[in-house]
Amino acid sequence: MSNIIKQKIRTVPHWPKQGIMFRDITTLLKDSEGFNHTVDLLIERYKDMKIDIVAGIESRGFITGAVLAHRLGLGFVPIRKPGKLPAETVSEEYELEYGTDKIEVHTDAIQKGAQVLLVDDLIATGGTALAACNLITKLGGHVVECSFIIDLIDIGGKKKLMDAGFKVFSLVVFEGE
Repeated sequence: MSNIIKQKIRTVPHWPKQGIMFRDITTLLKDSEGFNHTVDLLIERYKDMKIDIVAGIESRGFITGAVLAHRLGLGFVPIRKPGKLPAETVSEEYELEYGTDKIEVHTDAIQKGAQVLLVDDLIATGGTALAACNLITKLGGHVVECSFIIDLIDIGGKKKLMDAGFKVFSLVVFEGE
């Protein structure tokens, strides 16, 4: 299952800085077999779950998230970097290696009690995903699961989300390779 996907993900050594092994999904996305297989596996996982809306984290979470929302017959909510959404927003700050960052969502994007599937391409430290979960919760939504194509297991983001009480799923795992 995950071998087809994993072999279509490009690794770019030392990008964006020395020592980082960047996992690039653009090679997976451009491959019709690989991308369709990825989406089919995710649809199979989520088609029978009680989900009201799909939320995706900027920017690669928009790609898979929007396709999943479409295929599941659901709406899609973008969670964006600051200043990108035109109407009233709520924001959540999170820690970076050096400093902080912030993400935002429209205040009317998620209805109270909504069952939300959160989607992004990859989980590393879990900072952005946890901030997104907090935003969804602030608006009265319930995160059904956090879904990723890739889990960089050694970095600890999955554990951080699980320790905060969120379910986490990924299709492929990369260890410190």
